[in-house]
Amino acid sequence: MRKIGIIMNGVTGRMGTNQHLGRSIAAICKQGGLRLHDQSLVMPDPVLVGRNEEKLKSLAADWNIDRWSTNLDLCLADKENIIYFDAQLTQVRAKSVQAALKAKKHVYCEKPLAATLEESLGLAREAAKAGVKNGVVQDKLFLPGILKLKQVIASGLIGKVLSVRGEFGYWVFEGPNPPAQRPSWNYRKEEGGGIILDMFPHWQYVLADLFGEVKAVSCTARTTIPRRIDETGAEYICTADDAAYATFELEGGAIAHINSSWVTRVNRDELLELHVDGTLGSAVAGLRECKVQPRAVTPKAVWNPDIPNPISFRDGWQTVPGTAPEENAFKVQWEMFLRHVLEDAPFPHTFLNAAKGVQLAEAGLRSWSQRCWVDLPELTLNPA
Repeated sequence: MRKIGIIMNGVTGRMGTNQHLGRSIAAICKQGGLRLHDQSLVMPDPVLVGRNEEKLKSLAADWNIDRWSTNLDLCLADKENIIYFDAQLTQVRAKSVQAALKAKKHVYCEKPLAATLEESLGLAREAAKAGVKNGVVQDKLFLPGILKLKQVIASGLIGKVLSVRGEFGYWVFEGPNPPAQRPSWNYRKEEGGGIILDMFPHWQYVLADLFGEVKAVSCTARTTIPRRIDETGAEYICTADDAAYATFELEGGAIAHINSSWVTRVNRDELLELHVDGTLGSAVAGLRECKVQPRAVTPKAVWNPDIPNPISFRDGWQTVPGTAPEENAFKVQWEMFLRHVLEDAPFPHTFLNAAKGVQLAEAGLRSWSQRCWVDLPELTLNPA
């Protein structure tokens, strides 16, 4: 058994605490560490870093963690800490990541990597120059429903993919009663908020991994709710988009359309659903489940609004069974990154890949503001 020091910056927030600390690092510790291919065991040894001493103390006590600090430089100077993880607000992430790269730490980050494409590519170039392993969270790829969908596509059951239709979102309350279930910075553009910057990086890697790289985007968005109530009970003006409606042209010819909204009431099985139509069949995947309808059992629908619908369309879909144990998506990717650092296992979710997500978000924002299609050129680490 050996320990591996991991600096965890910004995990006092909801996502950092629940997914990265509790359900990933603490879960790996609880299972007795991570067993490598040489059969040795590695135990994560996290140090929690942030600005609020009381929050850090409380969080460390809650999760039985010995180390915490408000001094990032001191943690970076410790040679026992070989990985730096960042879950801070997007607007302040780049500076801390740069410091970690300068200290020759391997770096793993929440998405988006940075607030702009220029910053993201800059970090990718710095990581390559430093010669360290780098990666960004792309958790949706490891959800049970998406893994089942990928399996269905690979099997050839739906044939050539023609189109993808995605619905994501739910109603986020404005407050005060009930209080909002998302932080107020999500609705402040000046603090890195907005559903385009938040969700388009997800759509980029999901579409690219399952169907083909995004070649162009057309997007319109709205700031639908003008005022909300923040965590202190004070009213604030919303400056960021809370709903976005986008069409993506994919490599290979397929078209994807995804609605992203924090101002929609859900009438579907899951908060995210992708409906995929192909030449030989169709599939509908959510966070956990996936259903298929092969061509051979597709009902012959006929348009006739003058009589009650004779077909129960939902009954014609077959549930895809799980073929492997289901684990937390964040934990799966954390274990992948640890293996990448410790035994050079493959890890495709690099800073350069993450920059593509920021590129798509910027293209979506530009499309919205200029009311036009925006092409996405191929990204490289070479300066323009």
